[in-house]
Amino acid sequence: MTARILVIEDDQDINQLITMNLSDMNHTVDSCEDGASGYASAQKNGYDLIVLDLMLPHKDGLEICRDLRANQHATPILMVTARDSEADRVVGLEMGADDYLTKPFSVRELQARVKAMLRRTELLKAAQQQPVLATMRFGDLEIDGAKRTVTNCGQLVELTSTEFDLLFHMANAPGQVFSRAQLLDQIWGYKHSGYEHTVNSHINRLRTKLELTPSQPRYVITVWGVGYKFNDG
Repeated sequence: MTARILVIEDDQDINQLITMNLSDMNHTVDSCEDGASGYASAQKNGYDLIVLDLMLPHKDGLEICRDLRANQHATPILMVTARDSEADRVVGLEMGADDYLTKPFSVRELQARVKAMLRRTELLKAAQQQPVLATMRFGDLEIDGAKRTVTNCGQLVELTSTEFDLLFHMANAPGQVFSRAQLLDQIWGYKHSGYEHTVNSHINRLRTKLELTPSQPRYVITVWGVGYKFNDG
């Protein structure tokens, strides 16, 4: 897949490194070195992927991510951060980033992440062209595969594309236990370990949005020492 990608990174050397390597993958790459111009470009142009640094002048990556999602921009976002703390990564995911890389990272890892995210986008587009998927109902929870919407007690639940895919995948197999590694492979397309916390963060966000009491979930259940399952009753 040849994609149009926006890189927003204020470190000129890193910006050039990312831009060069993504261009070598035959992608069309635009780049910005500050948050304000990056956000304006993201708003104006249609991109298949945004590579977004966390710490930026004028408008930081969290603000950009939050504002894009608030304005219904569904473009996948790969957040890049020099901060090596789980709290910072979780905040980025909560603001709507689909995944993240921690500096320093290898070119091979960058390329693998980008390939996986773009592949996932293609699979999503293909799925949307397939025959209408059945609506699933579990008590007050309704998941519409065709419209990609979720309602709970009659109220629309605002989910990101990744959150919906995660919920839909698990709900298609009620009671089946998925390990974090399996979900990472099946939803994000990563076959290597070490990024299971990405799954944990999305599960926590799903619970916050779906569950009446997130600490005592009804639908998305932890199976200690194994992973997660969807409870249909």
